Amino acid sequence: MPDRRTILVPVFLLAQAALIHWASGRERAPAPPALGSFPTAFGAWRQLSEDPIAADVADQLRADQILSRTYMRTSILDATLPATTGPVVGLFVAWFQSQRAGTSQPHSPKVCLPASGWIPAVTGEVTMDTAAGVITVNRYIVVNHGQRDVVLYWYQGWRRVTAGEWAAKFWLVADALRDRRTDTALVRVVAQSGDGGDQAATAAATGFAQVLYPLLRENLPR
Repeated sequence: MPDRRTILVPVFLLAQAALIHWASGRERAPAPPALGSFPTAFGAWRQLSEDPIAADVADQLRADQILSRTYMRTSILDATLPATTGPVVGLFVAWFQSQRAGTSQPHSPKVCLPASGWIPAVTGEVTMDTAAGVITVNRYIVVNHGQRDVVLYWYQGWRRVTAGEWAAKFWLVADALRDRRTDTALVRVVAQSGDGGDQAATAAATGFAQVLYPLLRENLPR
């Protein structure tokens, strides 16, 4: 006898696509955010580099806006002074103006990371208190050829942060029906586990995410 999930999942996805198509017939897609103007310094973090995405990867993502940077934590708040060495994190944000067509949707790191050779060693969630409220995000520890990274990621809409892929699909339908909007952002923060191990990398990633989230709320469409 077939597993109920093998039957229910396709039915749910078909129903989701039909509902989104119907609800977004008069979709009020927001204007794109100016992610290129996202602050290069905030809190104790300063930008180290801009990390452009390769054209073929961008074509696969089909995101309307992409932000890819590396930041470093430093006690130096004056941008004119040289930064001291501190924890380094990578930030990636892919913003989608509309998911109506079904082809322009966030690619889950649960799929993309293993496809890129990163093997999950630890999976779970972490809850953080931020200036804009408490959020729960995914926390992965992944390994690839001896390198070990801590990855935080979440889906951020104008109403909420969602960790789970299925929860994101549910709220996509609800928001399309209620707001006639299907825009969302996939946010990913990566910190490499070095001498301090997973604990230090997790502390760096969560510390960065705590100050990042309120800023993203201000910069993404409301």
